[in-house]
Amino acid sequence: MDELVERQPWEGLIAALERAGCEPGRTIQQLKLYARLLVTWNRTVSNLISRNDEARLVERHLLECIEPAYWLKASGASRWLDFGSGAGLPAIPLALAGVGPDWTLVESRRAKTLFLRKTLPEIGLRSIVVAHSRLEQLVEVSDFEAKHDGFVSRATMHLGPTLNLARHLVAPGGSAFLWKGSGGEQEMLDDSLWKEFWRAPETVAVGTGPMVVARFIRTSM
Repeated sequence: MDELVERQPWEGLIAALERAGCEPGRTIQQLKLYARLLVTWNRTVSNLISRNDEARLVERHLLECIEPAYWLKASGASRWLDFGSGAGLPAIPLALAGVGPDWTLVESRRAKTLFLRKTLPEIGLRSIVVAHSRLEQLVEVSDFEAKHDGFVSRATMHLGPTLNLARHLVAPGGSAFLWKGSGGEQEMLDDSLWKEFWRAPETVAVGTGPMVVARFIRTSM
């Protein structure tokens, strides 16, 4: 386990961490601990990521999450919600890179919420809230209504339905950052109702593949 984690290209995160204003050495040590816990759980309890991705965890997952951290910090958002958090991606790497300070991680699968609740204190993120719920349920909870100014989602639902739910949770002027692959542009064309509540996005390429992060800004009601 340790060998699999140590041989990954951690140096590839240094530039992105420095750009986000963090001290790379300390943050990479925290990320390595997170990676060990993730791989251990993945092999002994339940799947968090594909087994094929374990050997490329840095390139396939952590780099894609951390590269836009500087951009998320520059948005000025402080109260963040991660929809479909799964193994804590992208929220955990972003929080370790200094994006925050307040996070709520929303995950509907119990095994994954158990992983998050066990892992967060071990890597020093004790103030993050984990909600075992579906986003469709949270939009009906008054405590969540328009209370966030930052929203992230990676590899979950299509863009249109995601933004339709997020509009209930993000205050006007707040931002939704969505990680999307090569089909993202088509998703925007397939469902244009999001334009009623969100400004057309800016995008930043991340990782080594076709992934981009698109930032949508919530307009007034």
